[in-house]
Amino acid sequence: MHKSPTIVACIPAFKEEATVARVILRTQKYADHVLVCDDGSQDLTGEIAEKLGAFVIRHQRNMGKGHAVRSLLLEASMLGADVVVLLDADGQHDPSEIPMLVKPIEQGEADFVVGSRYLSAGNRIPFYRRVGLTVVDRWLRRAQKTGVSDTQCGYRAFSRKALEIVSAFDADGYGVESEMLALATKNGLRVAEVPVNVAYVGLPKTSKGSPLKHGGELIGIVLRLMVEDRPLLLLGVPGAFLLMMGLISAIGLIFLFNVTRIFNIPLALISLGSASCGLILIVSSLILYVLNRLKNRKL
Repeated sequence: MHKSPTIVACIPAFKEEATVARVILRTQKYADHVLVCDDGSQDLTGEIAEKLGAFVIRHQRNMGKGHAVRSLLLEASMLGADVVVLLDADGQHDPSEIPMLVKPIEQGEADFVVGSRYLSAGNRIPFYRRVGLTVVDRWLRRAQKTGVSDTQCGYRAFSRKALEIVSAFDADGYGVESEMLALATKNGLRVAEVPVNVAYVGLPKTSKGSPLKHGGELIGIVLRLMVEDRPLLLLGVPGAFLLMMGLISAIGLIFLFNVTRIFNIPLALISLGSASCGLILIVSSLILYVLNRLKNRKL
């Protein structure tokens, strides 16, 4: 008789007392275990989750979504999860779609499944979100060479094999989605997408940072991933240009001094600054390149 895989649902939560109960109760119908990380909430989020039978991981202070997800994935691994589902506690994600989300993994067709808001015609994404997400999605698809349409959706599932790989992210905040996808792509995991419905209307509004801060964090993560992936191009080439400009300025400084016997301090500072920055960028690019080669050999 075929044994059903153990499904563990992981829910990061911060100040979600108004919605976490509904999310947990609906998720329990489709998962063997429900884990909630109360990321330093000052309300009753953790107490409500415990009363409803979820296993609660508590952070004494708010450490960010990345830390919460990291704690959840570690606990899911210790439980021996065959499939891990990650969803938000604010009610945006519909737990009844969990079976559809894990189906490609159960059928052996994928290691990592991402829910896509764009593949479902019923989603009404707010304009400011759509604009920001479109920019980040296109940037990530080009940088990571992934065909995933919705790189930022937090509704996703992964197999036990993928769990070991995607848990190695460094992001502390909302960049966790981008970095997990980058790790999956870089390590050759089979990534699939399924359409999901996401609710934005009728949810309680809680203050969790401005959209500008969120967007800045995502851009920072994308830039870091791009630099780590192509250090010679993104650091080495600008470094060589700055070094060349510094040398040219230094030659001009020497020529000017020989002609006028005047030491031009601004030109000297420009020469020194450009050359120093160039050398730092070149050395950094070489170090990152060597580290990437060593890491890839180990993999």
